[in-house]
Amino acid sequence: MNIVILSRNTHLYSTQRLIEEGEKRGHKVEVIDPLKCDIIIEKEKPTIYYKDRYLDYVDAIIPRIGASVTFYGCAVVRQFEMMNVFTICTSDAIQRSRDKLRSLQRLSKAGIGMPKTVFTNYSRDVEEVINHVGGVPVIIKLLEGTQGLGVVLAETKNAAESVLEAFNGLEARVIVQEFIKEAKGADLRALVVDGHVVGAMKRQGKDGEFRSNLHRGGTAEIVKLSEAELRLAMQASRALKLPVCGVDMLQSDRGPLLLEVNSTPGLEGIEGATGKNIAKAIITYIERNK
Repeated sequence: MNIVILSRNTHLYSTQRLIEEGEKRGHKVEVIDPLKCDIIIEKEKPTIYYKDRYLDYVDAIIPRIGASVTFYGCAVVRQFEMMNVFTICTSDAIQRSRDKLRSLQRLSKAGIGMPKTVFTNYSRDVEEVINHVGGVPVIIKLLEGTQGLGVVLAETKNAAESVLEAFNGLEARVIVQEFIKEAKGADLRALVVDGHVVGAMKRQGKDGEFRSNLHRGGTAEIVKLSEAELRLAMQASRALKLPVCGVDMLQSDRGPLLLEVNSTPGLEGIEGATGKNIAKAIITYIERNK
């Protein structure tokens, strides 16, 4: 098969691993920068032009699109879909997952447990917002934040007011979530491929840090998920129609609670922590479905 990885950086660990495993299994794998693709739209002949050629020979794509290029990246994925090229994540599913509010609304309707969350239209009644999630401390998140950026822990009402006023002043959209104290700065990341969990790790934030992201100095170790945690991860994958994704959750006194679903999860942390060959699982998923 001719497999294209849509990525702006050939040297990223995840991209390199997917190339390695794809080539090991006899496929031709190339990396294409989605921002350098021209989308050509005409009656019954949608095509993509890249550098000096038409991409009419591609059998499958693996989108590795960063949050900052979601709009154009998803347009390129959508064009491949119009060309009947198999993709591990559809453009609609990627866009759904990138919109934190939209995805939480959909996941809530699917009956998935999550921290109490409030979204308001720049409300000045901060006290009411805080009361909706059970009082301080609260987590305040930018809707567009990634890798722990734009996430603030407000431990007092005054701190929450200051943070919300600052974000409101910048016209930045935020959600307010209850703080799950018993999680103790740790979360779980389950990697789902073809709707099944193929690896899981526990990420622990460094001392004094409530965010567990590895990019922020957190550590990771392999973990065996409970039945409830496995069920939540697979339910979330189905609800957002993301057969390949990373599902982040917290361990709470009332069971696992979903944090978010990542449509382009990094492979380095989870392969390192678990020793599992996640890249191979993704390539074999393509083989089974193409």
